[in-house]
Amino acid sequence: MAWATRWYLARQSKKGFDLSKMALLPDSALMPLKRNGLDPVPALGETREAAPVSKLPIPFSVNVWLVTGYEEAKTVLGDTKSYSNDFANLVGEHGASASHSPGGLGFADPPEHTRLRKLLTPEFTMRRLSRLTPGIQAIIDQQLDRIGEADGPVDLVSYFALPIPSLVICELLGVPYDDRDDFQRLSMARFDLFGGATASLGAISESLAYLTEVVKKQRAEPGDGLLGMLIKEHGDEISDQELAGLADGVLTGGFETTASMLALGALVLLQDRETFKLVHDDDTAVHGFVEEVLRHLTVVQVAFPRFARADVEVGGEQISKGDVVIVSLSGADRDPVLGDNLDQVDPHRAPTSHLAFGYGVHRCIGAELARMELRAAYPALVRRFPNLRLATESEDLNYRKVSIVYGVETLPVLTN
Repeated sequence: MAWATRWYLARQSKKGFDLSKMALLPDSALMPLKRNGLDPVPALGETREAAPVSKLPIPFSVNVWLVTGYEEAKTVLGDTKSYSNDFANLVGEHGASASHSPGGLGFADPPEHTRLRKLLTPEFTMRRLSRLTPGIQAIIDQQLDRIGEADGPVDLVSYFALPIPSLVICELLGVPYDDRDDFQRLSMARFDLFGGATASLGAISESLAYLTEVVKKQRAEPGDGLLGMLIKEHGDEISDQELAGLADGVLTGGFETTASMLALGALVLLQDRETFKLVHDDDTAVHGFVEEVLRHLTVVQVAFPRFARADVEVGGEQISKGDVVIVSLSGADRDPVLGDNLDQVDPHRAPTSHLAFGYGVHRCIGAELARMELRAAYPALVRRFPNLRLATESEDLNYRKVSIVYGVETLPVLTN
């Protein structure tokens, strides 16, 4: 796994980690990040069936455990006493300067995580988020207009899936729409597992540098966006560095994941005309459809790595202090304990307690915002273009080969 490799190499070199050594990993170690189309590779399910907690074959002197069972995943994700998320575990003592740390919530432990999340949570209540509803609908309508104006096949990724969440995040944070291209680039670069240390750390540093300047402007003249509201309500309780880290977390957590869901969810609709018609005709159907595709697709394939603080037993396996624990969210969300025929999309399935947004204190704080975007975008797409269809064969689509956040590179469609 990429994170485990980074951690090991960081411990071995004062210069930090060298992702060029990813080539040393056997293919079986990358199995949790691979798929066949929309489905995890069969080996993931086979691994879960054999043992819900198992060792990954990492060719370094570090134990890396893969958790694929649903109940076992919840146990690990919900336990902040036994496991740490601290960014320092990834980069080591000399692996990166403070400017490289993404800050935010994902790589923080309590009590710091608790303090920051308490400040941020009120901004993500449905009452606060409801102010974005008109803007979200306007953004969706604008992108659908552009699709309708285009000639020939249209790429739903570039016309629909990418711009909607990046513009929504601009609206949420209160930053200029003109910066959306940089948002996309900086968010996607850090998920490049093979780009070398400078690719991901450089993207983090550049993003934080940009957002720090945004925070300074907001500090001088607070606006009505998330950053402005935090400054108005908490002032000196939160530093510029912390605000930039939280904004960076919103960017990376809310853009890439929602963009992937918009594209892959649209593909599900294009491949199943019955479900396409259901979402088109029934205003209430989209709620069940969204929950089902969130579970089925689970685009964030693995959770932030956990590092064992002490010896602990999970799923019958003894994990030692210092071991790395990787939770396969996509594996857990196909665990038969959640229901029958989980390899199929069933829009009529009763909503499951899926882990697409994680679990416990690190559960995605922007989950409801993502749901708002998906529930608005899917019906709008199929109703504006009832004859929407793929402009290529499904088997010719190009998906990401090895990726933390799974997605399709392009999705060419015809609208009439």
